[in-house]
Amino acid sequence: MSQRVVLAMSGGVDSSVSAYLLRQAGYDVIGLFMRSGVADETACTTGMNPLPIVTPDSHKQGCCSASDAADARRVADALDIPFHALNFQDAFGRIKDYFADEYLSGRTPNPCVMCNNWLKFGKLWDFARQVGAERIASGHYAQVSPVPGESRPAHG
Repeated sequence: MSQRVVLAMSGGVDSSVSAYLLRQAGYDVIGLFMRSGVADETACTTGMNPLPIVTPDSHKQGCCSASDAADARRVADALDIPFHALNFQDAFGRIKDYFADEYLSGRTPNPCVMCNNWLKFGKLWDFARQVGAERIASGHYAQVSPVPGESRPAHG
């Protein structure tokens, strides 16, 4: 039996290529889209007209939209891997609260670091353990190297 890995899939090129490469390397890949609260294709409504996520000068704004989830689903379907979309809206609210608290305290917040700790390597790892995965992966660039003197293998 191959090693199971949960892959954070954003719907973008990087995580899509990661899914393909992991599959080609023989991993049992499970795709996971982390929804942070954007559930539809509009950012907000002003009067009668909704403001779209898509802007004229770029095909997308940000990540984690419904169309991003659909893109990730299409890649997972094409590669014949299981796919889950989990709602992390409440947990993402914690990131926003952190940002506001730090900003109002006169400090420069780094929400990406907190998101990595709380969501990507917190909740994502929790999900991986629930489905029997030994590893988690994403489309972000990283090189995993063993730590000298450490007896357990490094995880990627």
